[in-house]
Amino acid sequence: MGKLYLVPTPIGNLKDITFRAIEVLKEVDIILAEDTRTSGKLLKHFEITTPMQSHHMHNEHKTVDSIIQKLKSGISIALISDAGTPAISDPGFLLSRASIENEIDIECLPGATAFVPALVNSGLPNDKFVFEGFLPVKKGRQTRLLFLAEETRTMVFYESPHKLVKTLGHFCEYFGETRPISVSRELTKLYEETVRGTAKEVFEYYSNKPPKGEIVIVVGGKNK
Repeated sequence: MGKLYLVPTPIGNLKDITFRAIEVLKEVDIILAEDTRTSGKLLKHFEITTPMQSHHMHNEHKTVDSIIQKLKSGISIALISDAGTPAISDPGFLLSRASIENEIDIECLPGATAFVPALVNSGLPNDKFVFEGFLPVKKGRQTRLLFLAEETRTMVFYESPHKLVKTLGHFCEYFGETRPISVSRELTKLYEETVRGTAKEVFEYYSNKPPKGEIVIVVGGKNK
């Protein structure tokens, strides 16, 4: 049997990769990459010459079986995403589940993921929290927001820059304009920014200043 490694990659600053991650990526037989062009730049920077294979949300259902067969034949494989830890709002779950079902060893390395620094940096309670990832775009969005309006734990969301203002507007509508919110974007990068305030204040800030980059929203839970 081979072994599957889930390897976190930097979310921005290349210095955030671990020595162990580099070592594993150099030693495995194949690297599964969400976007081989994006990952190619990372591998080149660290002089990693391991062959890459594309593995993303549009083909993972079709490729899982062939990957499992490779693992069964003794090939070692590392899975990486474009940034952060695989399977956190990125491909990885299907392959991990299939590996477990086929009694293939899995090892997940600790490392970069965007929501942890955003949560800790928010100033909101983080002893208990829920990670929601991306909200439904259309179907089920209102139902989810109504459900989360009663959540008492801190909530963490991912959002794209062109949908941020719309989502903040929904938070004002469903959670209330005074609900505390922290928005972190471009974490670990040159233009890293965290904006904290009420839902209304943060909504107004980004309404007047269209955001760019990767975004994490941290929302305070409903007061008990």
